[in-house]
Amino acid sequence: MSEHESLEGLLRELAPRVLGAVVRRYGSFADSEDAVQEALLAASRQWPIDGTPENPAGWLIQVASRRMTDQIRTQDSRRRREDLAVAQEPPTNPEQSAADRDDTLALMFMCCHPALTPASAIALTLRAIGGLTTAEIARSFVVPETTMAQRISRAKQSIKASDVPFAMPIGAQWVGRLSSVLQVLYLMFNEGYLTTGGVELARADLSGEAIRLTRIVRLALPDEPEVSGLLALMLLTEARRPARTGTRGELVPLAEQDRALWRPDLIAQGDALIAAAWAKGSVGQYQVQAAIAAIHDQAVRPEDTDWREILALYGLLERMSGSPIVSLNRAIAAAMVDGPAHGLALLEPLERQLPGHHRVHAVRAHLLEMAGDIDGSIADYEIAAGRTTSLPEQQYLLTKAARLRQRDG
Repeated sequence: MSEHESLEGLLRELAPRVLGAVVRRYGSFADSEDAVQEALLAASRQWPIDGTPENPAGWLIQVASRRMTDQIRTQDSRRRREDLAVAQEPPTNPEQSAADRDDTLALMFMCCHPALTPASAIALTLRAIGGLTTAEIARSFVVPETTMAQRISRAKQSIKASDVPFAMPIGAQWVGRLSSVLQVLYLMFNEGYLTTGGVELARADLSGEAIRLTRIVRLALPDEPEVSGLLALMLLTEARRPARTGTRGELVPLAEQDRALWRPDLIAQGDALIAAAWAKGSVGQYQVQAAIAAIHDQAVRPEDTDWREILALYGLLERMSGSPIVSLNRAIAAAMVDGPAHGLALLEPLERQLPGHHRVHAVRAHLLEMAGDIDGSIADYEIAAGRTTSLPEQQYLLTKAARLRQRDG
């Protein structure tokens, strides 16, 4: 790793702790975020020349706090600004403490507030906690930088208008807020693992950031089984990344992957996490999804997969979530257990629930291929290819159709 990459990684790791400390001290999320960004920029310029300070987090907090104090002095009357400058001036050598982690978590709960749309919450989380620039986030979502800047700005305004306190939620707030945090991290990971649009199949940096942030949540909330379940799901899925692309970067489906390339270390971590979470006796959606992922990862060969257990788990997950995407996956599992006709029957109502969704056509194409209806399979593969916004996925679906046409011809 180069010196530049090492510094960049350090600043990205410190950013949420520093922002949390500044928000806790001064209250204003938007102003604090601007001040921390200035401090990070100053560090990127000075540290390569002067060396990394002994207490880098304290250095950043001090620089950001001076910027906030200057702003207070500019905005307030002379008497009030002098009082505030004395009261708010940071200590000469602020030390990191156990509150760092709590600040990061409180900041995450603020960024993932239920008042924000998932897209805005993800963007704000990546900016404030992940340390990504607006340009980097815009590239992740394949939108212009100006569009992403507006989205982040609106998110900050929404937080300000909602008067969300910088603190961990209490009482009845807890369940809903934790649920929002986990949903944002889940969506962030999924977007990184299989990008929904553009020329790249995946964004390893985005899914990696989701894993890092979920580890932070689990470190602070080790007794929450759904946090462990989500982290297990991410690790068990991430373990397959080395095998999911071919030599030309093309998508390789699960059944065709070289399982020797899967990462046993991540599988072991995921298995341990899900086992501990299930032992707590409170089963949630992420735990069930992680259990399904674990069954796939435990199969040495595709034909060793315990599809009956997977089908049972998808049935449980369907009852818990009511999600048509879960029902779509259950249809695949049913086809693997009871034959393609059964899976196709389960697919019919989903066409009304997910009108125009490319995955419905992709799954139906796969099941029709299993049933021997080659013409129908080709047609659905081509329809699915025309509706996905992911170029690698489109190429995979068109290749499937072309191979079937060639084989049938």
